[in-house]
Amino acid sequence: MPGTNDIQITVLIAGRPYPLQIKASDEPVIRQIAKEVNEKVQQMQKTYPNRDKQDCLALAILGVAAELHEARKQLDQPEDLSIRLEKLHGLIDKLI
Repeated sequence: MPGTNDIQITVLIAGRPYPLQIKASDEPVIRQIAKEVNEKVQQMQKTYPNRDKQDCLALAILGVAAELHEARKQLDQPEDLSIRLEKLHGLIDKLI
């Protein structure tokens, strides 16, 4: 059941619209993520011009999943807090 702070937005991913029901406070993050995915899809289309859009989307999402996996792996390793914060800062810089 949707909450009172939920809104409906539509994001375009690889040229296709996807309606989403989200918390209003999550909208900027969702739009940023959609933008980054689209940028990765465009990068894959340039890198692999003979592949169709679905292949490029799959490759882009695989890249995003690999980045997420690496970030989780780094966070799970016991190390000094300052080193972890530095790594987090680097990951955030990549996303921005």
